[in-house]
Amino acid sequence: VYLHYVYGGEMLLYLFSIVWIADIGAYFSGRRFGKRKLAPAISPGKTWEGFCGGLVANLLWIIGIYFFSTGWGFGFLQFVLIGVATSLISVVGDLFESILKREAGVKDSGKLLPGHGGVLDRIDSLIAASPVFVAGTFLAGSL
Repeated sequence: VYLHYVYGGEMLLYLFSIVWIADIGAYFSGRRFGKRKLAPAISPGKTWEGFCGGLVANLLWIIGIYFFSTGWGFGFLQFVLIGVATSLISVVGDLFESILKREAGVKDSGKLLPGHGGVLDRIDSLIAASPVFVAGTFLAGSL
């Protein structure tokens, strides 16, 4: 609500896009180049190569968005730092949800979205990343 009220719908879309691009970039780079496991006991499919690929994809996205749109209300460095922090924390959210599933002894967090691991698997990164993104935009707007 804060983001929409202060910055408009573009910031909400930017938040969602950061989380989604981190996930998509990690998936494709992990599938193509993944060799070294990121956290094998927690999420055996995640690799360091996927993690780095997601981060690189996001950096390219963040830089592109900044230069090809206007009116963000804060500088380039602040914009990049908010995006990178959001991207990094989205991975933490995904891993945390994997820990919860392992502790509960389940593979998927629900059956509402077959093949996607459940609703929680679709929003785990967003739940973790949102407070970081909002705090970053709040701090950047007040600097």
